[in-house]
Amino acid sequence: MDFAPSPRAAEIRDQLKRFLQAHIYPRIRAQKEEIEAGKFPVSFMEELKALARAEGLWNLFLPSLRDDEPGTRLSNLEYAPLAELMGQVSWSSEVFNCNAPDTGNMELLHMFATPEQREDWLVPLLNGEIRSAFAMTEPDVASSDATNITTSIRREGDEYVINGRKWFITNACHPNTRMFIVMGKTDPNADRHKQQSMVIVPKDSPGLEIVRNPTILNMHDPEGHAELLFKDVRVPVGNLLGEAGGGFALAQARLGPGRIHHCMRSIGAAEMALSLMVERAQERKTFGKQLSDQGVIREWIAKSRLEIEQARLLTLQAAWKIDQVGAKAARREISLIKVVAPNVHAAVTDRAMQVFGAMGMTPDTPLADSYTWARALRYADGPDEVHLQAIAKQEIKESNFGMSAQWLTPPPR
Repeated sequence: MDFAPSPRAAEIRDQLKRFLQAHIYPRIRAQKEEIEAGKFPVSFMEELKALARAEGLWNLFLPSLRDDEPGTRLSNLEYAPLAELMGQVSWSSEVFNCNAPDTGNMELLHMFATPEQREDWLVPLLNGEIRSAFAMTEPDVASSDATNITTSIRREGDEYVINGRKWFITNACHPNTRMFIVMGKTDPNADRHKQQSMVIVPKDSPGLEIVRNPTILNMHDPEGHAELLFKDVRVPVGNLLGEAGGGFALAQARLGPGRIHHCMRSIGAAEMALSLMVERAQERKTFGKQLSDQGVIREWIAKSRLEIEQARLLTLQAAWKIDQVGAKAARREISLIKVVAPNVHAAVTDRAMQVFGAMGMTPDTPLADSYTWARALRYADGPDEVHLQAIAKQEIKESNFGMSAQWLTPPPR
């Protein structure tokens, strides 16, 4: 088990670092000012995307591409450290066409799209010409169990008719979003894991309404985590992704590598928070001493480093295992990191906010927004509790039953 980057991956990592230092970090303040002024997308995003693509830093996330698809063909393990670097600046992933939920949608289309769907949707996504959204979560049911979803996808002749409500649909409000991949039920009477299907729904379809874009912990995201209403939305049968009844399996295929991406970005955000914490602790004095000389602050710094390194190693192991045996066989490792990484992200960021004092809760640092997203990630791609149940279930299944008899002294007769 070797997590060292290949020479090519190390070269791309160093190139990405240089790009971030030259083009992303200097624009952090400008991006924030434009967003606060209501300008979205920001004025320089397309310029940065063109620069990244010209340097070959494009579609870094997709392991296997056809010869006619733009990308770098890195493995999950090779891509993971790159996702960590991008995670240090929350909006930077889009510059490299590596932003969720587009990455997951591109993976689905790459695996399951028809030639027509590939031409209409995958090619523009790979080229960064459009954005997309993934509509699975619903407000009226516990969507942590995807078999609960109630959105109806009913076939009428050569069309599917879609009715239902979705929410927390990331990217729904982005002005460049052109399509949704929607999960709903095509056959409520089938086996519970065969009832669901996915269809491609253009954003401008009649009957599709963006009801609202709620804030999360009072943070407004212009890309949106929106609530949608589908009222007799009609799409051609040819918009079915994969096969009817295959929606649940497609969802699982989509989430495996995507969880690696989320977790590595969380680790990058935690690294950013730790760097800010250490810097701030050396700048401020309290009770006659630098904060960095206070025992409790040093303990926070040390704990944060311990937690980040543990989370990174666990996530790299999961990425390695996906590359070796596939996401299904790596499901325990994926569940482990999905619980660990967002909690480390939140814990380190919380400590950094405390070191900054009141300033840590304001927009003067990225910490409050980062903490909010860390908290949201404990729901995204499955809540902590579902992953903990999955981990426990597998541990019990694989337990070495009878081991205690080798150690426990039998009671006297």
